Parts: sequence; C-alpha cells; structure tokens
Amino acid sequence: MTNRIPVAEPTLSGNERKYVLDCLDTNWISSNGKYIGMFEKSFADFCGVKHAIACNNGTTSLHLALVALGLAPGDEVIIPTVTYIATANCVRYCHATPVLVDVEPGTLNIDPAAIEAAITPRTRGIIPVHLYGHPAKMDLIRSIAEKHKLFVLEDAAEAHGATHGGKRVGSLGTVASFSFFGNKIVTTGEGGMLTTDDDALADKMRLLRGQGMDPKRRYWFPVIGYNYRMTNIQAAIGLGQMEQIDEKLSKRRAIGTWYNNELAHLSEEIELPYEETGSRHSYWMYNIFLKTGSEQRRDMVMKIMDQAGIETRPVFYPMHVMP
Repeated sequence: MTNRIPVAEPTLSGNERKYVLDCLDTNWISSNGKYIGMFEKSFADFCGVKHAIACNNGTTSLHLALVALGLAPGDEVIIPTVTYIATANCVRYCHATPVLVDVEPGTLNIDPAAIEAAITPRTRGIIPVHLYGHPAKMDLIRSIAEKHKLFVLEDAAEAHGATHGGKRVGSLGTVASFSFFGNKIVTTGEGGMLTTDDDALADKMRLLRGQGMDPKRRYWFPVIGYNYRMTNIQAAIGLGQMEQIDEKLSKRRAIGTWYNNELAHLSEEIELPYEETGSRHSYWMYNIFLKTGSEQRRDMVMKIMDQAGIETRPVFYPMHVMP
C-alpha cells in the first residue's frame, strides 16, 4: 500500500533547506554559527521566556537541567510512571532516585495528589511530563512545589505549543526540556532545548553545555561540563521549523478535532483524547483507549489498522512494571 498514514513524519517544507545550504556554503557546520542564537531566540519568544538553551538532544537537555539544579546522590525526584524512559534515566545519571507515582486516567499525566503523598525529606524536585501533548496540571504542581521548596522541571518533549492557564508549556516551571527528535512537532533530526526565566540557572546550563569552559576565558574550565551543544546545521533546520509552527499546530488541531467528531459514535468502545479545562492540547499524538479487552485485543486492533494503511503504536508501558 503506497498511501500509508504514518504515526509521525517531519514536515520540511519551509526555509530549512535554504538555511542548511547557507551553513554548508559558509562552512559554519558545527556548534558555532548564527543559526543557534536565532533558533534559541525564536523558541524563547514562542514559549514566552527569557532564555532558551539549545542542546544536541532531548535526553541531554533533561540531564543538563538536573545537573545545573544541583541534583546529587541520595536525592529523590518524583516522576510519573507513564513516560518515555529518558525521564527516569536522567535522574539515575545523577545517581539520584526517580520516585514513580501514578497518573490520572484520560490524560495519563502525573496525579498531583500522588505527588503530595510521595514527598519525603530527600525529595528535591518534580518532573511533570506533558504526555502526548496534553499539559499536566501545572497550577497544582507548582503549588505543591512551592509548599515543599522543590524545583519543577517540565518534560515538554512532546508538547510544543500546548498551553495551560493561557501560558505555553516551557514557561510553567523552574525550567523545561524539549525534544526535537524526527517525530516531534518541531524537529532538528536530533536536538533539545531548555527554557527558563532564571538568569543564574540559564548561565549555569550554558556553562555546563560547553564542557564547562569559561565564556570569558577560552580554554579555562572551572567546572566539569559536557559536550551537549547543538550544531549550526541542526539549528538552521529548527529555525525553519519555527517559522511554520503556528501552521503546524493549527493543522494538528484540525485533524484532532476531525478524529474526535468521526469517532464519537464509538464512545462505548473507546475513550478519545480530551482537553481539561484551562488546557490546550498540541496533539503531538492522538491516543485512544480501548474500554474493554486485553493487550492481545489492542494488538489485533493495531493489526487491522496496519492492514488498512494506518500506522499505530502502543502507549508507553508504565515503568513500575518493567524489570
């Protein structure tokens, strides 16, 4: 079948090629070049924050944020059990402990009540994940964090453009991390971004991103850092993507609304995505839940859809059931 509908594929129909060719023509292909700063500014403006720090992927951006926040061995960080494994891995990279808590039905986002119950004297922070493009309940999560003096690291890898309380994700916590993997709404092939309004935290993340080299004293390294820099070529693609992001989000919303309308008659069999009051879904993924059956029945439905030319994938397995 030639006209298959993929789960996701990049749309590179703007100035991406032009900007990449400019990188090649001028030889600015590595981690210096004008497109990095331009991409960072475009993304910061889009999220409504002061700082955006580009990284080479979404996993390294999560790790970089945790290191800059001072996460240390023995610390605990509360995360949802339903998320991509990188959320937990990055906590372990810091030799800290990810504390898995339950999620809410429907959105599968972290349950604020479960966060409160999981806090101990060792808890340092919370990583709410805006799963599949629907924002977590950030007002409640921020309130809990402020009460217990915890950081909030938004894992917004899947939620470019989603909003909660009229503000875009990426501006709702201490710091936020985004992914630009090939299947994301905005892609650079591989890539990540950190956003924050905290000047000191932004400076520290920039320092650590570039091997810890003092920006005012070349080849002087006051701290141990990492090579988590984005290339100019990646940023060139990202800038071209950002020029189209409003159109991308509008199209996704139209498709999501069409699916909702066309599948409404199956409401006794399946549960469709919905938006909680005050939130706006980015529709990175359109997920449905079978109300009855088993994993085998799910696989049968996926096989039928595959035969019809529609690619699907299962939701993330809860981490607490893994080895």
